[in-house]
Amino acid sequence: MRLTGIREQVFLDRYALKDKEGKPVEKTPEEMWRRVARGIAKAEKNEKARKFWEKKFYEAMVGFSFVPAGRILAGAGTPHHVTFFNCFVLPSPEDSRKGIIKTLEYMAEIMAKGGGVGVNLSSLRPRGSYIKTVNGTSSGPVSWAELYSVATGEIIQQGGSRRGALMLMLNDDHPDIEEFISAKRKKGVLEYANLSVGISDNFMRAVEEGKAWELKWEGEIKKRLPARELWETICESAWACAEPGVVFLDRLNKMSNTWYFDKIIGVNVCGEQPLPAWGICNLGALNLTTFLTDGFFDFEKLKSRVAVAVRFMDDVIDVEEYLYPEMEKGQKRARRIGIGTMGLADALITLKIRYGSPDSLGLIERIYKTIRDAAYETSIELSREKGAFPAFEREKFLKGEFTKILSEETKEGVSKHGIRNATLLTQAPTGKTSLLAGVSSGIEPVFAFSYKQKDRLGGHLIYHPLYNEWEKENPTGEKPDYFVTATELTPEEHIKVQALIQRYTDASISKTVNAPNSHTVGEVKKLYKMVYDLGCKGITYMREGSREAALERIEEKKERPLRAAGATYKMETPVGTAYVTVNENGRREPLEIFVTIGKAGSDISAVAEAIGRLVSLVLRVTSPLSVIERARQIVDQLGGIGGAKSLGFGKTKIRSLPDAVAKAVATHFGIKTKNGNGGVVLKENGNEVNNSKENIDICPKCGQAALAYEEGCRKCYLCGYSEC
Repeated sequence: MRLTGIREQVFLDRYALKDKEGKPVEKTPEEMWRRVARGIAKAEKNEKARKFWEKKFYEAMVGFSFVPAGRILAGAGTPHHVTFFNCFVLPSPEDSRKGIIKTLEYMAEIMAKGGGVGVNLSSLRPRGSYIKTVNGTSSGPVSWAELYSVATGEIIQQGGSRRGALMLMLNDDHPDIEEFISAKRKKGVLEYANLSVGISDNFMRAVEEGKAWELKWEGEIKKRLPARELWETICESAWACAEPGVVFLDRLNKMSNTWYFDKIIGVNVCGEQPLPAWGICNLGALNLTTFLTDGFFDFEKLKSRVAVAVRFMDDVIDVEEYLYPEMEKGQKRARRIGIGTMGLADALITLKIRYGSPDSLGLIERIYKTIRDAAYETSIELSREKGAFPAFEREKFLKGEFTKILSEETKEGVSKHGIRNATLLTQAPTGKTSLLAGVSSGIEPVFAFSYKQKDRLGGHLIYHPLYNEWEKENPTGEKPDYFVTATELTPEEHIKVQALIQRYTDASISKTVNAPNSHTVGEVKKLYKMVYDLGCKGITYMREGSREAALERIEEKKERPLRAAGATYKMETPVGTAYVTVNENGRREPLEIFVTIGKAGSDISAVAEAIGRLVSLVLRVTSPLSVIERARQIVDQLGGIGGAKSLGFGKTKIRSLPDAVAKAVATHFGIKTKNGNGGVVLKENGNEVNNSKENIDICPKCGQAALAYEEGCRKCYLCGYSEC
């Protein structure tokens, strides 16, 4: 297949095999898929099996149906010494300068190979602690966190194709937790790191019951404060700057299939993979749009693709060149894999189902239950063929909180044959790989139907293909509700989807809960409580405008072209002849409006120019509404505004300069005008008066939309003004 636009750019820059000069050797995805399939199939036991599974792996990837993580696509089958894994959690640093620097060394090596790192800093003594060896005091974990953050920001991997990524965590009872929570509210602090607070069940109970919370170090209580006060601080910071996130650490351990042999101490960069010290995981995603046929979801095809994906990811474990022996030992002991999805939002749009609606939840549940069951069944079969993961203990594994909810058939299979992989399912972000595949990322709703993505390659204008196709066929139609963006959903709808998918995911989920700018701290607290009550393992919250995003809606911010096509409309108005120029952006959408008045005084000319500037600004500002939708609202708001006089009759009647602008825009784009005066109801002697915009003007005395033309005269029904 031939890729175009940003998909081709991403493929050639990040994933295509390159020669010694850095020029792409691979020109098509098929060449990449063959290389990757061949490289991963090397893990199979003999040449016959390798040939067989190489073909199966290739077929699974064709059409971007199964999309291994970017590290695998870039590195498998190449001579490069890179990691295939995205997720790493390092041991908490030893509480010494040497230990802290050693962790930094590990971080640098992992990031240089293309991986992201999570570190729990709770092992570091709090700020002000006495250090006997130097007769001084500690600067605390937040200061060392800044060291890790700066190092991450300065490390560029693979010739600049991937920047370091870092997750830093501090547990809820650490004495410096308040400083950590509020750190990123100061601009420029820890700007290259994601932050999360490790939350315990005891803390959540203390919040619920209104109890005090103790901050401790080495068993000594350093401070007591109301648990709700600390919870409020977390929510205030999330509201102010979208960080820190929260990770329910006790829940991670209780729900982990590895509960009896591995202690989960943190999560990877985006939070989807709970891991122990030296923990790693490899990722791959199923493209849900490829299982749609004639308006139906093909669950049988999904099952078969899951089976191939699980085997593929299990083979990755055996062909990986491990950076450290501790990583190899831990991974081969548990054999973690992370099968996830991409294209959920696009699949729902194609089926004309609104993301977050009751109908969507029913379909989502069936999809992710199918994936879970197929993944576990495949891993059981792999265990029969190749053996269970070395740390498998039948009775303990089956006592796990997640395995308890598996079907009886699946549990019986585990009991008889064991299971190849300790964990199988992860809902990871799929930013660049979903861009490569041309579908929506991970389990997220569509961010916007046109936006600007900023990365090291610059700014890219991205237009959603499904919406573009619909808009071309319906240039003046109302947008259907299934075309819903992340910011049009309520935060509660986001969480309902996340909680439902978490029920069928043994690891965790990377998901942003978007909220409007008007969201309050009190609403954040309710939201975070909802996340906990519904069984989620964590939350990443983003209030619009609280921080700069990698994705930015930009229909309105595109660079103005040197030449813009449009039309100028001559409109006779009560203040003179107006010339309204409507320019387009090249996609049959309004770009800007210019309004000039012939032979008018300076005041009227200034008003005309101001109307043009304000209307153009509305078309360009960041908004969840499309440009056409905003144009409709401009027509509705300006249309029918009346002044002291009007010109013309019936449909050609121009009531004012704003009315003329509305009619020009409506004419140019075929927008139907609406009647009504914004809900004002006028009454005379107790009877409702006909108050459509064709009959109501602005009163020159009181300024209200209540000047009615009746009985050959105009009079105001609010202040009593009359022209007669």
